[in-house]
Amino acid sequence: MKYRNIITIASVFFSLVSCSQDENYIGGSISGGNSEITSVFPVPPAQWMGTTDPYYSAGYTGDIMPFFDNGKFHIYFLHDAQNKPAGKGFHDIHEYQSTDLAHFTYEGQTISYGTTLEPDFAIGTGSVVKVGNLYYFYYTGHNENPAFVQSNARESVLSATSSDLKKWTKVPSFKITAPAGYYNYDFRDPHVFYNDELKKYSMLVSTQTEPGRKAVLLHFTSADPASGKWDVEAPIYTTTPEDNYLMMECADIFKMGSNWYLIFSENWSGNKGTHYRISSSINGPWTKPENDRIDGEYFYAGKTASDGNKRYVFGWNARKTPENDLGNKDWAGNMVIHELIQNSDGTLGTQSPKSVKDLFSKKNATAEVDAISANATANNGTYSLSGETEKAMVTFKSNGKKVKIKAEITLAKANGTAGFVFHTNDTGSYYKVVLDIANGKISGFNSASQEVTRLPFAFQINTKYNVEIIAEGSVVVVYINGKVALTNRIYGRDKNKWGLIAEGQTSTISNLQITQPE
Repeated sequence: MKYRNIITIASVFFSLVSCSQDENYIGGSISGGNSEITSVFPVPPAQWMGTTDPYYSAGYTGDIMPFFDNGKFHIYFLHDAQNKPAGKGFHDIHEYQSTDLAHFTYEGQTISYGTTLEPDFAIGTGSVVKVGNLYYFYYTGHNENPAFVQSNARESVLSATSSDLKKWTKVPSFKITAPAGYYNYDFRDPHVFYNDELKKYSMLVSTQTEPGRKAVLLHFTSADPASGKWDVEAPIYTTTPEDNYLMMECADIFKMGSNWYLIFSENWSGNKGTHYRISSSINGPWTKPENDRIDGEYFYAGKTASDGNKRYVFGWNARKTPENDLGNKDWAGNMVIHELIQNSDGTLGTQSPKSVKDLFSKKNATAEVDAISANATANNGTYSLSGETEKAMVTFKSNGKKVKIKAEITLAKANGTAGFVFHTNDTGSYYKVVLDIANGKISGFNSASQEVTRLPFAFQINTKYNVEIIAEGSVVVVYINGKVALTNRIYGRDKNKWGLIAEGQTSTISNLQITQPE
């Protein structure tokens, strides 16, 4: 994970704690701790636990550490507060809970950050594992204060234990730092699981070689985590010369069918996002699929959990600073969850969880047309856009804060693009998500026509593609054929028009359906 420490400006606090009335607020409930959250894509509530301390105000969902136990998802995450008082730590661990991944409660703080002289002045990503009747939370300690790093590693692996997943006790005697040959400045994101092949517990840690600075997922093993003893092994994966990643963050590993999958996130190359590799063995060799990403770069730090039947990947949709369509991508935002599907060739696909899709059960007969260009026609929910020589558009009136849009899109030409537009203001500026057949991808462009996110997809002419869009506030997730997901951040989407577009392309959009929650 990437660390940010924002100094509180006192004059800003009072406007932020009332942010449920602020049009830029991007989700969440404003009631106290252990409260229901009404969002599909949640952020922490304002003034959690009812306190007036400016730190405990509205915030954002950072790196997520999901754990399923006894019928419930415990969704731990790094809390990115909107206000961070000077001299205090940050990114403490908070928790959502859910039984269906469509309804959530907020449980408040789980593990607090430490003091300026402790290794967890800031907290980074980790994971939970159950050993016997005790739960272990392994997490990252991060402290780059000059007085601390003079004689300590900047990053280390720390631990806390719990008997009930409610009260966690830090284990001050436990600390792992980078062994010889690895870089203690970047040593984070422990992922711990029971390794059936070794009959031991395994821990993956994101780090770099030293010297050389090559990204690796270092492997530790322990016969008994209660002993606190972890032995270093060879890396389970090292970046290839082709990829040359700087860091492979927030690693996860799991088995689905006969395949093993290794997931990690990378935020420094030209191919940012959550990546995965495939192997027939937990020990590799690991192969890189043609499309090795889960979602685009506005979905980050994906980690998984399974309820024993289906597996889901949990990440965050980056917000922008300033919070408008042309702002720069920033750390943390709203939680987004995809269901992972194993394709026949062993690759992974993504679709919206059924429980989320089922929330949108209130049907609207038709989208209300606002305007239609001369080279477009509308006929009972089917729209033909002849945009080969001039842009073709159909726009509709606003469909509100929460909406599901379904449609079938057919591309008639081997070049050009077609898709959806979402207006960011009332002057006509729009963000677009388009199917790009010539370049084999689905892309999101901001209102300045800058491509901000993309994902490979091999489109064919005269083929119907099932598109499903789940939108809430400024979060817009586009699914195609239950195969890929592209998450976008589109400020102003819920207040303004939206529509269809074809540029250099002739396209038919049929069976357009608009549904909202009851």
